Amino acid sequence: MTEQDIEAGRNNAVISYLTIFGTIIAFYLNNENKSEFASFHIRQALGLWLTFFALGYIIGSFDSWTISLGFYLFFAVLFIYGFGSALGKKAQAVPLVGNLYQKIFANLGK
Repeated sequence: MTEQDIEAGRNNAVISYLTIFGTIIAFYLNNENKSEFASFHIRQALGLWLTFFALGYIIGSFDSWTISLGFYLFFAVLFIYGFGSALGKKAQAVPLVGNLYQKIFANLGK
């Protein structure tokens, strides 16, 4: 990734972490002017949001505030890490699951 590509895709990369709707909006905005940096962060954010909703449904069935709190803290740390790397102009995968998201969504944004 070049510095020019990072600057061109930085806004879309940041938008992608805001909500699931932000990820969808960033995906369509990135289709106009393809940025490898934005595509990287869109894949990360989409994976985080889909995992959050899928696991959130399962975690909700436990009806325990300690389990729910641990779940929310875990995802808050991952989202902050991804958001921070987008703001810092770095293409770093989120810990534990980031590389998996890059493989699963490899065709997204190309």
